[in-house]
Amino acid sequence: MRLNGLAVSRRSFLKCSLAAGGAVAIPWIIPSRVLGRDGAVAAGEKISLGVIGLGSRCHVVLDCMLPEKDVQCVAVCDVQASRRNAGKARVDKHYGNNDCAVYRDFRELLARPDIDAVLIATGDHWHAPVSILAARAGKDVYSEKPCGMTIDDCRSVEETVLRYGRIYQAGTQRRSISNFRKAVQLARTGRIGKLRTLHASVYQPLDRTDWLPAEIEPAREQVDWDLWLGPSPWRPYNHRYILGRGWQGFHDFTAGSNLMDWGAHTVDLCQWANNSDNTMPVEYEPAKDKITARYANGVTLELNYGDKVPQQSMTNLGTCPVRFVGEEGWVETGDNGEIEVYPDSLKSELRQMTGKQSGINPGGHVRNFFDCVRARATTIVNTGVMFHSHAACFASAIAWKLGRRLELDPARVEFINASDANRLRSRAMREPWLV
Repeated sequence: MRLNGLAVSRRSFLKCSLAAGGAVAIPWIIPSRVLGRDGAVAAGEKISLGVIGLGSRCHVVLDCMLPEKDVQCVAVCDVQASRRNAGKARVDKHYGNNDCAVYRDFRELLARPDIDAVLIATGDHWHAPVSILAARAGKDVYSEKPCGMTIDDCRSVEETVLRYGRIYQAGTQRRSISNFRKAVQLARTGRIGKLRTLHASVYQPLDRTDWLPAEIEPAREQVDWDLWLGPSPWRPYNHRYILGRGWQGFHDFTAGSNLMDWGAHTVDLCQWANNSDNTMPVEYEPAKDKITARYANGVTLELNYGDKVPQQSMTNLGTCPVRFVGEEGWVETGDNGEIEVYPDSLKSELRQMTGKQSGINPGGHVRNFFDCVRARATTIVNTGVMFHSHAACFASAIAWKLGRRLELDPARVEFINASDANRLRSRAMREPWLV
C-alpha cells in the first residue's frame, strides 16, 4: 500500500496505526493472495508499472512483464486510440479485471505518484525525452532502444538518471541471453587469444529527408499527431508514418541513420567483449560495405552492413550476428541461440550450456530490471553502458554521413578537428520538448 505517495508494507502500516491508537477497520478473514501467501506477492509490495508506447515491440516486452508476480501494470498510454485500447484490453485480460487506466498524454501517467516504474516503447524520437521526464518524476525506467536520437540525448539521459537516483535498463536484451553471454565470456577470458577484430552486423545506413504527402489529420482523440511528433520538427500528417514502423528511415524520426536498429545490440556486445563499457573506438572510417572503427588498444570493430558478418562457419546463426576474432581462434553467435567456435577444443565448453533462447526474448532482461528496482542495484545495461555503446554507433553514423574518416576523443566524446561532425552530436528539439 502507499501512504503519502510512499510504498509502505501492510505490516508496517498496521503496526504504526495501532501504536498511534488509530482504529483500523480490517476484515477478520483476508484472502491469502492479499497477504502474499501461496506464492503470491501482496498487492502493497508489488512494483507498480506504467507503459508508454504500445507498438509491436512493446507487446513482446509487456508479455514478459505481466507474468512477473511482483509487478502490477496499472496504466497504459499511447497517442493512438486503437493502440491504447488494445493495450488496456491486453492488461485487463491478463489480470481478469477492468482496472488498467488509459492515457493519451504520457505526462498524465507520469504525474501519478503510485507508479514506480515505466516501460518506454515509443518511436525512437521519444525515448530520451520520456526517459528524462520519467526520471524527474521519480520513476525507474526500462527504455527500448535506441535510447536517444543523438550522442547528447544519451548523455542527458545518463546525467538525469544519476541525478535523480533512478534505476535504468536499456532494452538491449541480448546481454541477458545465454549464447551471447557465453560468446562474450570466451572473448573476455582469452579463450580465443588476444582479440584482434570484432564484427557487428548493422542495417544499411539510411537517412531520408523527404516528406510523405499531406493527408487529413485525424481527430486528436483518435491520433494526437502533434504529440506523436513531439520534439521532432513539424510536418503534415500521413498515416504511413504511424503504420507499424513506417517512420523508420526518416531523419527526423530515426536515430543514427538507421544504424542503431541492430547496432544498438551488436555494437554493444562488441563493446562488452572488448571490455570497453566505459569507452569507445577512437577512429571511424566508412566504406562501401562497412564502417571500420578502431579502439585505442588496437582492436578493430567492423560494422558490417546487412544481416551477416564475415564468417568461416557455414551455419546460419540468425539475425543480429556478432563475431569475435582472436589470435588463436574465433567465436560467432546470433539470434537462433547457436554458437560456432574455432578451435574445436572450445566446443567442450559449449556442451555445458542447456537450452536455447531467441535473441529477441527480453524475459531475463526484464527480470534483471525488476530485481534491480527492488534492490536499488545497477542493471546489466545501465546508463553508462548504454551511453558508450550508443555513442560508438552514433559516431559511426556521423562518419558515414560525412563520408570521411573521423577521430574521436573518447573521454570528452568529441571529434578532433571536425566542427561539422561535432555539430551532429545533437539536434534541435521542437518546443516545448527541450528537456
